[in-house]
Amino acid sequence: MVTIAVINYLLNYFIFVVCHKSNSMKLTAKQLYQKLVVDNDFIGKKGKIIFKLMDISLEVGTKDTVGNLVQEWIKAWMIKEKIEFSNPPHTQDFPDFLLDSTDHRKDLLEIKCFDYNASPNFDIAAFLAYRRSLLEFPFRLDSDYLIIGYAMESTEIIIKDVWFKKVWEICGPSEKWDLRCNVKQGEPANIRPIKWYNNSRTTFKPFNNALEFVKAFDGTQRQWARTSRDAVTSTWLRNVISGYKKATGKDLI
Repeated sequence: MVTIAVINYLLNYFIFVVCHKSNSMKLTAKQLYQKLVVDNDFIGKKGKIIFKLMDISLEVGTKDTVGNLVQEWIKAWMIKEKIEFSNPPHTQDFPDFLLDSTDHRKDLLEIKCFDYNASPNFDIAAFLAYRRSLLEFPFRLDSDYLIIGYAMESTEIIIKDVWFKKVWEICGPSEKWDLRCNVKQGEPANIRPIKWYNNSRTTFKPFNNALEFVKAFDGTQRQWARTSRDAVTSTWLRNVISGYKKATGKDLI
């Protein structure tokens, strides 16, 4: 059965191919960061959220929708700049943007936003979903994260800083777990970042490489009673390391 999500994906892909891809430029995730942040002086830019219904227009001063709207703005900016990209079939699928239309194992770009005046408590991924994902798609470890820290003053949004990171560069341990997670009723629910941009004033530091990150993930699933003794956990680390080598031709380091 063809779902609405699949129909929307095919429609978006058709529009992209016909209206955009024919004269688009192909950028890596790092080149996109350079173009947006450096070439266009993105840091310090200001914006507003406007909601208009009938003859009433108002400026929105809440932070609830900022992350989703910034992601949509970046999509519109890429279309305007004729940058080649596509989206996964389902809106909740990882990543937000596929920048290489010929090889979906490369240049996977995820957008994250957070309130710069608070801690970066966005969810990187659901713990168990990420566990499954790395077994099937171990090249996901090479994904790039464009992270935007914003501040809101009244109804004005100000871009305070932007980072271009790998997942292991924004993650680290916590006091009780090998990998910092949002813990609910004693169980890790979602992987959460540490404050990677202020190392001098934080107890826990980011991991040094992808291998450290997956070993910490493995340590966390072995700490958790629900997953400590199951069959997946017993071979997970070995399968991710070998799967990464098979998928990328590189050793996981």
